[in-house]
Amino acid sequence: MNARAATTLFAAAVVVTAAAAVGAAETPPRDLHLVGDHWTAWDPPAEFPPGAEVYTIERGDTLWDLAAEFYGDPYLWPQLWEQNRYILDAHWIYPGDPLLLGVEVEAATTLADGSLAGEGELVGDGMEDGRGPRYLSAAEAAGPPGPLGAESDIYCSGFIGELDEAFPYRIVASEWEAATPELASLGGTARLSYSGKWGGDTLKYGLMTGDIVYLDGGYEAGLAAGQLLTALAAGPKVHHPVENYVFGRHYRYLGRVRVLSVQPETAIAEIVHTCDPVTVGALLQPFVPEPVPLGRRTGMKPVNLPPAPEELIDAPVILSGEDGIITLAADSVVYIDRGDDGDLVPGDVYTIYRLNRGELPPVLLGELAVLSVHPRSSVGRILRSRHTIYPGDRLELK
Repeated sequence: MNARAATTLFAAAVVVTAAAAVGAAETPPRDLHLVGDHWTAWDPPAEFPPGAEVYTIERGDTLWDLAAEFYGDPYLWPQLWEQNRYILDAHWIYPGDPLLLGVEVEAATTLADGSLAGEGELVGDGMEDGRGPRYLSAAEAAGPPGPLGAESDIYCSGFIGELDEAFPYRIVASEWEAATPELASLGGTARLSYSGKWGGDTLKYGLMTGDIVYLDGGYEAGLAAGQLLTALAAGPKVHHPVENYVFGRHYRYLGRVRVLSVQPETAIAEIVHTCDPVTVGALLQPFVPEPVPLGRRTGMKPVNLPPAPEELIDAPVILSGEDGIITLAADSVVYIDRGDDGDLVPGDVYTIYRLNRGELPPVLLGELAVLSVHPRSSVGRILRSRHTIYPGDRLELK
């Protein structure tokens, strides 16, 4: 993640990778333009808010190193990107571009009614954890947000989609097929023989980083050299834990491949990242980078003020845990039964409740953050838990 790479363009512009764990950097943007006295691919803002702390990017800088220098933790590099969204690809930053580090503001936080609470003002109802009033400290009020999960939570999880989700490409063979030729006799002369359109069996079933694979699409199907694709495996059907119907199918991320060259109907690619062993037959779709959402972690809602049970009847529901795990706790990755269709947004934080028996009020179980949103489902990470959490537990937006 902290690897550096620099490429000189036009002899005056040096592009530096912003260390990212999503694999090796893509080919740098080619449409550079002159801004002030330097070349850049982006359109940095000409002005910043009053009190803004701005750093000018220098040759050799990476977001990883700058986060370590200014925030004391290199893993907070997504926070720098979040504050400088004119940078369209976090892999590439340009010497001379400004980088907003933060803005000096009065210690404040937003309350539920939209008003601001400053340092020393009461936060919540004063009953958190039964310890009496809790007052917001200056550090809590003005401290920077942090990542709500890890990149592996996003890139090595998957999503729940349609039962027969369509994918544009797949891996049809690897170079290991050529390592197991069948010798056949033809007119007394030995020759190599391969069965099937894509070859025969392979010596290596689980493919890993560095292995060469062949794809069933070429430039006629829209593939181009340098393109990055996500490899997936179709998993089991997922049943809705509350309404007991087949919600969809789990598609697990296996890793990523980079196209090396293309032919009319095929392509040669290299596996550049693996979460699980990649197999011949793996499904492929274009890789879309997703930054880890940021947020400020505050205390959980008080246990004595749950929502009314009827407010949770149509609430989002935890479908399942990663790898089918059903007993969930803090740091568990989970799938939620709402996505774009339910207006979920990465960075949303939900309080987890369980409907109680009889007419008793719901029980507060913990909190989770939404990390990645898909058309019908979302990926979340449990931030904290008071009790064991199970599929079927309900979510209320915090």
